[in-house]
Amino acid sequence: MTSPEPHPAPRRASKRSLGVTAAVSAVFGVAMLAAAFASVPIYRLFCQMTGYGGTTQRAEAAPGQVLDRMVTVRFDANVANGIGWAFRPEQREVRVRLGEVGHVNFIAENRTAETSTGQAGFNVQPDSSGRFFNKIACFCFNSQTLKAGERVEMPVTFFVDPAMADDVDSRYTDTITLSYTFYPSVEAKPAPLASLGPGAADPKLR
Repeated sequence: MTSPEPHPAPRRASKRSLGVTAAVSAVFGVAMLAAAFASVPIYRLFCQMTGYGGTTQRAEAAPGQVLDRMVTVRFDANVANGIGWAFRPEQREVRVRLGEVGHVNFIAENRTAETSTGQAGFNVQPDSSGRFFNKIACFCFNSQTLKAGERVEMPVTFFVDPAMADDVDSRYTDTITLSYTFYPSVEAKPAPLASLGPGAADPKLR
């Protein structure tokens, strides 16, 4: 009876092959990281072009065409935790014609004991109206800094593109809600609420 031949010992990967594998992995990791950073502006561009997620548009001026069709634009204002501001629209809604320039003021008040900075996030509902809702001027284009106890008006100038009247998804839309939420700026630290008496922590202006 013959004894079985011993199996050859498994070959160890050469240093060269290990080095190639490590290099490929490193290149792949860098490529994925670069793609992640590149995807941010690409995603923003996609949202701006399509109105995805209720993303609104920016315009230098209103179009020359104004239609008879009316649309109601409602305004919603919110503040996130950690900013200590009160924030509301001066009026809850306006009626405008498609292509007509509309104006609204939002009121913001810093109810903290120190200067703080906020940045407004925004969208419109329904989502399909995002690519037709154009802002000519808006406080949301830049971060806003308020001193302790400061109260300011923040204007928005906008129009709804007349092209919405011919869009399959939006031509029957008669109400658009423009919503803002103020968040603490990345550089800003949450500020303590000042002692303003009852209701000082209420994020809505009375």
